[in-house]
Amino acid sequence: MPVAPGLSVGRGLLFLIVAGTAWGTAGAAAALVFGAGDMGPISLSFWRCAGGFVLLLAARAAGRWGRRGRRGPGRAEPGAAAARVRQVVVTGVALAVFQTAYFASVEATGLAVGTVVTMGSGPVLIALGARLTLGERLGGGGAVAVLGALAGLVVLVLGGGDGAGATVRPVGVAWGLLSAAAYAAMTLLTRRWGRAGGAGASDTTVWAFAVVSLLLLPLASVEGLLPHTAEPLRVGACLLYIAAVPTAVAYALYFAGAAVVRAATVSVIMLLEPVGAAVIAVVLLGETLTAATVAGTALMLAAVTGLGVAETRSAVAARRGAAPA
Repeated sequence: MPVAPGLSVGRGLLFLIVAGTAWGTAGAAAALVFGAGDMGPISLSFWRCAGGFVLLLAARAAGRWGRRGRRGPGRAEPGAAAARVRQVVVTGVALAVFQTAYFASVEATGLAVGTVVTMGSGPVLIALGARLTLGERLGGGGAVAVLGALAGLVVLVLGGGDGAGATVRPVGVAWGLLSAAAYAAMTLLTRRWGRAGGAGASDTTVWAFAVVSLLLLPLASVEGLLPHTAEPLRVGACLLYIAAVPTAVAYALYFAGAAVVRAATVSVIMLLEPVGAAVIAVVLLGETLTAATVAGTALMLAAVTGLGVAETRSAVAARRGAAPA
């Protein structure tokens, strides 16, 4: 998915909101895959990334075919090409660790605790990292929004039906913290490269998925690449959806938006994923609408809205301040 290099903060926020919402649908589709056969989480992650890579590569080739004859292909300088390769490899490794460690956390300590540890510690690590490495100040309002989002996440996940029986296991917590650290590194590096004018979101997304696919292929082969299922059409349709919407489209939008929006704001907006998953569970899967679901969703949406408004105002003020110069 090509993205314009001069992306505004407003469009970046919109891209992140769409990406977070799309990510929230992946869990429901994955549950359908797991329920229809014996595919494991690593194999599902491999097919998700491999399928996303193929779809993005096809879209990229189609875009280049449409532009043929209008201008010749540019040639990057050797130093710039090496920097792009490093950017793609580092992003791919971080993405592979992020996804695989999260699955390991869920397997070791359960969905509720694994989600809270991973997604709850992510914004905190990103906020600290952005302050130390990027000089981005969160501010009093931003700190309140982050705390509100984390409180909403805890209420939403642990206040659900399976939260009461959740068991906290140190190994699962460790995997969750590793996943959050990889996610934080990916977000902070994307923001840094966006400031420096690194490789575009399209380049990063396409080839990072190639790196993830290569890293996960050996593990997925051990786990079993092809599931045993009596519903191959259902599994195939779900895998195609997971590769297309919450992967190819969502990650392209995520990397584009994360390059222009403050890192702490990115981390909070992406908490829309559990909100979307909770809404799908109630509306489509018939789960009970509890007070915890309503309260947690309201807290997180309020935090996302507040940070989005603050980010937009900050960008407008910065443009106005730079106008006389």
